[in-house]
Amino acid sequence: MYKKGFKRAMDITAAILGFMLLFPIFTLVTLVLFITHGQAFFIQNRPGKNEKIFKIIKFKSMSDKKDIHGKLLPNSERITTLGRFIRKTSIDEIPQLLNVIKGDMSIVGPRPLRVSYLPYYTLEEGLRHTVRPGITGLAQVSGRNALSWDTKLSKDVEYVKQLSFLLDVKILLKTVVKVLSASDIELGPDVLELDEYRKEASILKVMDANKK
Repeated sequence: MYKKGFKRAMDITAAILGFMLLFPIFTLVTLVLFITHGQAFFIQNRPGKNEKIFKIIKFKSMSDKKDIHGKLLPNSERITTLGRFIRKTSIDEIPQLLNVIKGDMSIVGPRPLRVSYLPYYTLEEGLRHTVRPGITGLAQVSGRNALSWDTKLSKDVEYVKQLSFLLDVKILLKTVVKVLSASDIELGPDVLELDEYRKEASILKVMDANKK
């Protein structure tokens, strides 16, 4: 019953109240980013429930600087001083409350990752797309960026299989603690993308097989 209807009702209520409460911060950050960066929001296609593509909205924390070949520089070289602050405090996630109100996302659920990752999930990992993606989730409160891709995705599957009101409450409480302590947030090193990670793993498997 919770998964089929009550969770969505709670999402809408919490998102509306949360956005109203955080509106002064939302407005201030929007103005500051627009004045200092010329653009306030980062908008990108992401797969949601049943892999339906939607546009996620976040505060823009990185510049669009590119190298001489027109390729974006590494994340660690593009993140701005203000961007570093809003990411460390999770302020950059506030606009996603609009995604929740719209119905693209939930407050709690597996994080919506890049569309380009879709071919690289295992059948089991694909279960993450049977529910609405969330602003926070089990993987985020279990280690966030400190976790390996395999562990992150296994946590997403664990969440889907154990989804309940009590689990969502526990995740929300842990999220508050992590946001206030700003823990498990890596802003410097660039993390290997899932597609690159899986390609690299496949190559290593082939090399190991050839040695035997």
